[in-house]
Amino acid sequence: MKKDIHKVSIIGAGFVGSTTAYTLMLSGLVSEIVIIDINEEKAKGEVMDLNHGLPFTKPVKIYYGQYEDIKHSDIVIISAGANQKEGETRIDLVQKNTEIFKNIVSRIVKYTTPEETILLVVTNPVDILTYVTAKISGWPAERVIGSGTVLDTARFRYLIGEHVGVDTRNVHGYILGEHGDTELAAWSLTTIAGMPMDQYCKTCRSCKEGHSRLEIFEQVKNAAYDIIKAKGATYYAVALAVKRIVEAIMRDEHSILTVSSLLDGQYDISDVCISVPSVVDRNGINRILEVPLSNEEKQLLHKSADTLKDIIGQLHL
Repeated sequence: MKKDIHKVSIIGAGFVGSTTAYTLMLSGLVSEIVIIDINEEKAKGEVMDLNHGLPFTKPVKIYYGQYEDIKHSDIVIISAGANQKEGETRIDLVQKNTEIFKNIVSRIVKYTTPEETILLVVTNPVDILTYVTAKISGWPAERVIGSGTVLDTARFRYLIGEHVGVDTRNVHGYILGEHGDTELAAWSLTTIAGMPMDQYCKTCRSCKEGHSRLEIFEQVKNAAYDIIKAKGATYYAVALAVKRIVEAIMRDEHSILTVSSLLDGQYDISDVCISVPSVVDRNGINRILEVPLSNEEKQLLHKSADTLKDIIGQLHL
């Protein structure tokens, strides 16, 4: 029988880690949150601030810990690492954060097991670091998940909804590939009220011969850069995206999310972590769905995978 305590450990108490702790605290999904950070004072301050809000939430134990405190975690969320600076791509971060992850992952697997714990990587570049985590840990592919393009997909749905004047929850579509510059919009699978976008656009009258599609996609792809330029970091929406993944796992939902995971022949892609629609449940990745993409989308997905593979080839794992 699975224990009832739903325990999540968060490695990294920066903007994303602390905001994730806050969203999980409000969600009522978990009963125990451990926060670990190399900056002990910062982590303790975040814990104190969160605990002062407990009279307004459902009961949850939140505390600062060391790596040994992650034992028996249902999920370990890794949000530690160097931050993306203005003008810096996610891939620019790869060498710095790979070295950081070698230390973090080796310490995580000392106190956890793949039978009990799922590793959820959030730090950028998330696809590369999910691969690094999978390789260093040696854990089954379904137990190592990256937040991937879950947030990009939410941005995509929001911008389409705003453009056509429809509740974003009634827009269905995916951003696939790298969480970054080579990601792609799966327009061939995007629907509103069950209608494919091509059909919907004929009656919408909001688009200008497809130009709006390009504008929407560019806004999705460049959103992080724009937010970082404006306020220095992104953390609210990504924390909600992480909460959504945690929710799908904790509640055994079998939800379809564009998380990043290690592919093994799906879409004719292997040995790289990339985002495609995946069924997420209590065991992590239940299965990866091979959705029918257009020929152009398939080519773009392979290009994205090849770009990530080129970077992985430069790492010393």
